[in-house]
Amino acid sequence: MKSLINISVLFFLLALISWPNNSLIAVENGPAPSHKIWDELLKKYVNEEGFIDYKGIISEQDKFEKYLDLLTNNAPSNNWSKNEKLAYWINTYNAFTVKLIIDNYPLKNIKDLNPTLSIPTIHTVWTKDFFKIGEEDFNLDRVEHKILRVEFEEPRIHFAINCASFSCPVLRPEAFKAEKIEMQLEEQTRAFINDSQRNKITKNKVELSKIFSWFGGDFKKDQTLIQFLNKYSVVKINDNADIDFMDYQWSLNDASKK
Repeated sequence: MKSLINISVLFFLLALISWPNNSLIAVENGPAPSHKIWDELLKKYVNEEGFIDYKGIISEQDKFEKYLDLLTNNAPSNNWSKNEKLAYWINTYNAFTVKLIIDNYPLKNIKDLNPTLSIPTIHTVWTKDFFKIGEEDFNLDRVEHKILRVEFEEPRIHFAINCASFSCPVLRPEAFKAEKIEMQLEEQTRAFINDSQRNKITKNKVELSKIFSWFGGDFKKDQTLIQFLNKYSVVKINDNADIDFMDYQWSLNDASKK
């Protein structure tokens, strides 16, 4: 009898090892999630200037959290297209930045969450893990610098992601979607470069956002920075124009304070 029990236990263990993990298969091979909820919230709570009604999103926090759960539980898989992955990671960065703000609202400045450091790429606000993708702990720095900048080598992402501050490119009042992300990135880039509050451009002198200084290498692959700018700038810049960089304003992009 004892040997029969041992054999039964052995077969049970073998069955556990060989049994397909359906939840893992679903995560690895599932379709890209819908960004419909995020799209609805952005259209409702982002104004024409790109400022956010954080109180409005807080009033629909259950709906917002449902979208965040959707991102957490649907990590990108190999069967997704490049554009599906790109839209996912841009929306992830923007949505979890909004979560960071509403979890600590009200505040005047995102850097108030860690006022002792000033360099944005190593700031604890960005490097602190506070959400999950799949089973992994994640932070905003990893999304931007380890995924978006490295895996996609797409300089226009700098005009699509929003750091909840005035000098950032404005938050687009719609979700990024795979089927139209090329158009969305082009519009974001053109709008930011020609935004006179964030860049001052003349033929012989430009005062640019610090984004072009912090991430200069991203814009100068096989071209100069001025050549990149001239693809989008209404005013065509001379090749030998003077380049300077503006101070970055970290005040919160809060629609209720406008």
